Amino acid sequence: MANQKKAYLALTVTSLVWGTTWVASKMGVSHMPAFELASIRQFLGGSIYISFFLLRGEGLPTKKQFLWLIPMAFLMFVSSNGIATYGLQFITSGLAALIAALYPLSVVLIERFYFKAIKITAQTMIGLFLGLLGIAFIFYKDSLLVHGTHYALGVGLSLFAMITWSVGSIIISRNKINMNAYYSIGWQMLISAATMGLFTLYTGNYIALHEIPAISWGVIIYMVIGGSVFAFISFIYSMKHLNPAIASLYAYINPIVAIWVGSLLLNEKMSFTSIVGTICTLIGVYLVNRSLKNQKDPVEAISDADGM
Repeated sequence: MANQKKAYLALTVTSLVWGTTWVASKMGVSHMPAFELASIRQFLGGSIYISFFLLRGEGLPTKKQFLWLIPMAFLMFVSSNGIATYGLQFITSGLAALIAALYPLSVVLIERFYFKAIKITAQTMIGLFLGLLGIAFIFYKDSLLVHGTHYALGVGLSLFAMITWSVGSIIISRNKINMNAYYSIGWQMLISAATMGLFTLYTGNYIALHEIPAISWGVIIYMVIGGSVFAFISFIYSMKHLNPAIASLYAYINPIVAIWVGSLLLNEKMSFTSIVGTICTLIGVYLVNRSLKNQKDPVEAISDADGM
């Protein structure tokens, strides 16, 4: 019973922290270049993971493991995190979180039409329809006439980041390597940090470390310590001590937290149409996830350990 109470507390921590990291990222990119922010965040987060395992006596990755880690770093962190962070400049944190929550839908489509591994049931179809309808509701209300072409760019970048996360998730589920998953994440973070750091140097789109404002450093520390460490540990604990169906609820709570906190701290207004769209999308994602669990060979959609 004590473990279960702690597990529910862990689930709460996961939902709140990963939901608020979207808002934190939005605050961060308003004061410094997005790829520089993502690079520093991944460098610090990756360093923590790698240092922990090296101190425990873990050896360096083999050549074969590095050849696997490099493309995964591009899919899971350079694209999924870096590009998603860049897209936050043009859309609300709530919408970005909601688009990220769509990844089970893209997993289903990729699995069905590329690997032929997923059976499209009536429940899956309804879920896909509601998920896409929800985004259409929001996009219609906050159309180009309201926000301009940069809004479409932000939505497009967020969708691309979500799709690359889905592709990475499928590859991980189908191609296992003999390496601790958390140690692997640390190296992926470090590789992505180096890649995005070199990109910022090449483009000149960066500011000197001593010029980074305190609010951005606060955002980075919060996302590293809160999102990459405490929330991730809480997520693992809740998965171990709660029914998977309950433990996975964080995926539906994250966007709601991002929307609520974004409206409170960043004055990101939510219209009635947007609220309806959000509800439709989350119900659609739930139905698709449920249809996957009912099948014999579902791909486990891997969640963003940082909420993005």
